[in-house]
This record gives sequence, structure tokens and C-alpha cells, in this order.
Amino acid sequence: MALSYKARRRWSLVILLIWLPFYIVVAVSVMNAIPRQHLLVELLIYLVLGIAWAIPFKFIFKGVGKADPDAE
Repeated sequence: MALSYKARRRWSLVILLIWLPFYIVVAVSVMNAIPRQHLLVELLIYLVLGIAWAIPFKFIFKGVGKADPDAE
């Protein structure tokens, strides 16, 4: 069952306002827990972590910035 446009907008707000800050805290905590790495390795890990959170939610964010397709 596909989500409606309004439901996708609501879920995208929930994800951005609740899930993303939580994910950032967890990612930074994990990075602080592992031993210090070379600067480029840390940069690569942060880059991967920064992109990885959005991949499962790609279908929710797709088309949210456009006008409502169901509106007249």
C-alpha cells in the first residue's frame, strides 16, 4: 500500500525532527567509542554514516517538495 502525499509529508517531518537528531547522537557516540582513526578514514566513515540514514527513507522523501498531485 502506497502512502498518500500528506502521509509522506508527515512522515518526512517525523523523520527529520525526531529520527535524524537521534541518529546523529548515536553515530557520534559510536565514533567516540571506537579508537581514533586516521583523519581520512574518519571522514569516510562520517560520509557513509551521513548518507546511510537516508537510504531506507528514500521512498518517503521522493516528491515531497513538489506540489500535491491530488490537489485540484
